[in-house]
Amino acid sequence: MPALPRLAGLLLAALAVLPVPAAETPPALRGMLVVNEDNSHFFGSRPPEEMTLAGLHAWVDQYAGTRVTHLFLNPNAMRASFRSRTREAIWDPVNGREPDHLWPRNARRLDAAGLDPYAVWIDRARNRGLSPWLTMRMNDAHSVDDPANFMHSEFWRRHREFRRQPDGPFPPSANGALNFRHPEVRAHVLDFLRELLERYAPDGLELDWMRFGHHLTPGRETEEAHHLTGIVREARRLTREWGARRGRSILLGVRVPSHPDAAAGLGMDAVAWAREGLVDLVVASPYWSTSDFVLPTGEWRARLAAAAPGVAFLPGVEHNLRAYPLGKSVPLDLAALRGFAAQMWHEGAEGIYLFNWMDSQTRPVSAADYGRLLREGLEPAALAGRERRHVVTYIDTAPRGFPTGVQLPLSGRPGGTVHVAAGPGAGDGAAWLVAGLAPSATAATARLQVTLNGRPLAVGPDREEVTTLGGVGRALRFACPPGSVRAGLNEVRLAQEDDGPAEAIVWVELHVVGAR
Repeated sequence: MPALPRLAGLLLAALAVLPVPAAETPPALRGMLVVNEDNSHFFGSRPPEEMTLAGLHAWVDQYAGTRVTHLFLNPNAMRASFRSRTREAIWDPVNGREPDHLWPRNARRLDAAGLDPYAVWIDRARNRGLSPWLTMRMNDAHSVDDPANFMHSEFWRRHREFRRQPDGPFPPSANGALNFRHPEVRAHVLDFLRELLERYAPDGLELDWMRFGHHLTPGRETEEAHHLTGIVREARRLTREWGARRGRSILLGVRVPSHPDAAAGLGMDAVAWAREGLVDLVVASPYWSTSDFVLPTGEWRARLAAAAPGVAFLPGVEHNLRAYPLGKSVPLDLAALRGFAAQMWHEGAEGIYLFNWMDSQTRPVSAADYGRLLREGLEPAALAGRERRHVVTYIDTAPRGFPTGVQLPLSGRPGGTVHVAAGPGAGDGAAWLVAGLAPSATAATARLQVTLNGRPLAVGPDREEVTTLGGVGRALRFACPPGSVRAGLNEVRLAQEDDGPAEAIVWVELHVVGAR
């Protein structure tokens, strides 16, 4: 069973922090809606005929005149998606063979045509009223369990000794990521960072420490954190140098784990970086496994305001929803995205950062809903009165032993308590508590007794659609009386009341149908 008393204390402490006024945040970083475009998506989602100047412009133009304010353009993983001088291009041969994949083939087509997509996109975005940033993946570890994969750099292939723990007990991405305690690794990374600033003129540069989220010797991250801080210091020096040369400020951002203590415990102490004057923007987000619906925006903003007033903060949302680490993941729908945004605004967010919300392939929603998202945005006025879902999830990137907020699954007998963050609440609008049971031979006849903030809830008709609920065979719904869904944290008690076998409760959410 999860350690609920400790969890409740963690959530209550995070949600009790009062929002921090945004008066000193730079105007360019207020009201942001960021779309992160990864290093493969455009090239791998378009036919060869669109590898043209017009095709590059069209990608930017879909965001012009929408609620999107910033495009964060990712030019690299281990290799670059352009002809780099400091690391291989994605289309370069591996063991004498060119990669046979649409992404490297299309990237090569652009290069052969004399088109640098990142230079084109930066200029086009700026001309269309969007702020272009570059976002550098600091330690990408995609497919490291496949050593022959074309994505891997020769530096990674040649230097097994520079990996964190090649034969360790962790997932492949944590084992096979580069270890920044090695000066050779830091030099390799800084060479590419310098090249980006020499080559391009973005409005800002983000150091994406969440691709992937483990960079130092397992168990020694705190004592080795100075190695990551040194990278951030040099990035600050370089952005200032190149901003002065170009006559245009280049802001510096970092993307780190969703909880400030989890970030610091893994060597990514963004609050300390802010205190030292190294960053202008902090983005806190999950890695990939799930979206964090209790990401402590209020705590982040309070700590950053105390450390360095004026540093902007954005909560980040992912493609996935997963209720617990071994649970089944499902994509967010628009109602779940609105629920996440409503909770973040309730805690004092100034904007929202979308990761893996590109225009196809990883897009979690339909094309029609993606268009609605771009047109309507995620500001409080756009959320008012709209359907939203507030889902129980957890922190997916943290040091060993850190309380990650895992609350599920629960055994229906004896049952248990979970906490759900519901943003501004539901007022007197309609809302349901949804409890998902794992598939079983007896789930169809199971009965639950549910209270919300101490108030018994009446059972309603089952939710028929369960594809947006991960690992659920049956979804029970309970009507929430007007005023019962509180702003912020809500306490839900669930227990099985039938005489059948104990069922596994694997999903809990508050579904606000029509808040006022």
